[in-house]
Amino acid sequence: MSWSIAEVARMAKVTSRTLRHYDSIGLLAPARTGGNGYRYYEREQLLRLQQILLLRDLGLGLDTVAEVLDGRHTALDVLHNHLAWLRAERERLGLLAATVTRTIDELEGRTAVSRTEELFDGFDADRQARYEAELVERFGECVVEPIAEGKERMKGWSPADAAGFKAEWEEIAAAFGEVAASGAAPDSAEALAVTARHHRWLLRSWTPNRESYTGLGQLYADSPEFSAQLDAHGAGVANYARDAMAAFAAAELD
Repeated sequence: MSWSIAEVARMAKVTSRTLRHYDSIGLLAPARTGGNGYRYYEREQLLRLQQILLLRDLGLGLDTVAEVLDGRHTALDVLHNHLAWLRAERERLGLLAATVTRTIDELEGRTAVSRTEELFDGFDADRQARYEAELVERFGECVVEPIAEGKERMKGWSPADAAGFKAEWEEIAAAFGEVAASGAAPDSAEALAVTARHHRWLLRSWTPNRESYTGLGQLYADSPEFSAQLDAHGAGVANYARDAMAAFAAAELD
């Protein structure tokens, strides 16, 4: 017995676009493709899809899911590592929530922060350093100046500025999820409108060119931390954002 892509999408509560994307990246190929180009799935593919969705619900990126399903890593090892990251992230977010609470209390006149260092509790300097190192490794010394530019621009930010910057990123990630779920192509007017907002947001910290903006999109898709933030709004959203950013860069940036 086989099921069409529309039937599988309905059963699994995913979009047909998600299934086509899984096929394009080699994660879930259909059992066969009809003469009309329609994809058809059999029980073997449904069981693999079930595993994919389970691992995605656990927060794993698509690359990691593929490695588990193809036997390159055991699910147990991957989940142990992921659990360690989640626990560390929970601790960091707890510190960050406490920092934001103290800042709100101070701005509303209830209390004063006792030590200046408390303004930055929960901010992960090691993570920022990792991102910077990865960008330099990918693109060479050409990104050193933009990174320095970003640090200089953000040096005078208040905690409220930093919190607002992060909040807008979360809104943009959600907007990418919405436009991806609508079925609009990454180079559509709807997707490019979201990407233009993302680009304007980024300009608050640094000014990317075509190459670095495209590369940042690839980093969003490749980095487990970034892809988890985007894919929280729908399977494949990180890859969708990457493609939309590449289309925007080609059309709008030098």
